[in-house]
Amino acid sequence: MNIAALLLTLTCLSKPLAAAEIPIEGNQAPFLGEPELSILPVFEEGRFPNIVITTRGTVLATWGNDHIRARRSEDGGRTWGKEITIAQSGIHGGGTTVDETTGDILAFVEATHPPAPLTLYRSKDDGKSWQAEEITIHPDNNGNMPSMHMNEHGITLLHGEHKGRLLRASRNYGKGNRPASLFPTHYTNAIYSDDGGKTWNTSHPFSEYGTGEATIAELSDGRVYYNSRRHWAPEGKSPLRRWTAWSKDGGATWSKASICEVLPDGPQDTSYGCMGGLVRLPIKGKDILIYSNCDSPKGRTHGTVWASFDGGNSWPVKRLVHEGSFAYSSITAGRPETPSEGNIYLHFESGGSKVARFNLSWILGGTKTKDGQVPHDLNR
Repeated sequence: MNIAALLLTLTCLSKPLAAAEIPIEGNQAPFLGEPELSILPVFEEGRFPNIVITTRGTVLATWGNDHIRARRSEDGGRTWGKEITIAQSGIHGGGTTVDETTGDILAFVEATHPPAPLTLYRSKDDGKSWQAEEITIHPDNNGNMPSMHMNEHGITLLHGEHKGRLLRASRNYGKGNRPASLFPTHYTNAIYSDDGGKTWNTSHPFSEYGTGEATIAELSDGRVYYNSRRHWAPEGKSPLRRWTAWSKDGGATWSKASICEVLPDGPQDTSYGCMGGLVRLPIKGKDILIYSNCDSPKGRTHGTVWASFDGGNSWPVKRLVHEGSFAYSSITAGRPETPSEGNIYLHFESGGSKVARFNLSWILGGTKTKDGQVPHDLNR
């Protein structure tokens, strides 16, 4: 090879890969190493966690109920960089979204406790800096505008006719956030964008009222699984467990709403519920979902994760992550061929915030729930 060709090769190798060149899904082997759990503090004060993996494999935690901040880990969550300001003020609206097409990262900030004016912040440099921009959001089919607060991270759809669509859970506060008598007018929904986050449509409402603060995951066949907190349920229906539904049209409409009796919606001494986390592991052809929430009879403690191996139809195993204080949580999974590969990351409120890093092998050593079976190739 001549000198010019060698220099060109070295230049190409030194450039960051474009988002489209980086694998999004891989195989399950990296998640099945030796069982491992570690927990590190990340933010000292505040509330409202999200966590995502960027297209370069950086673990990015977002946070804040006043000063909206981020921290980055380029070594798979073993160490964390300094705090980065997203917005000097406002409420973190959840739904932090990585655009798998461009590599951009979107963060949503509401001016005060919602419903409130919304600003979208975009990072084009892997979460190192953020710029505010104006966006357009269209109301739902009832003519109602969505609120962003406070949902799990968003996703980019990877399969089917809506591939490339950005989708994140949202909500509607009905006739008001308070008093509690107004909870039956609330409902969850989602917003989606087909132009990289410049304009957004709002989905039809989730069919059950009293819901809010939801999670979404796309399955390998292109369906979207929806899992929601709720504050209220009609007489005869449990308000203490999670509610689920499905979409076959890229998150525009929802069907087959039902209660998931296995998954708790926060502590079981109150119907108020608690924001939970959800992620599908990026494994080709498999629908392994991980859900996080409190698993306590009283109080927001005993942070636990549950695993499903059939796209949310059953949840046969769970494991306690953190016995102490545990409130809102967000969960994500590592990207193939990056330092994050094979890891699962749980960002949770606990007197500030902590991030737990573990793998699927560690979860499989947990407690069987008697709801379905762990696949034979994963039984430990």
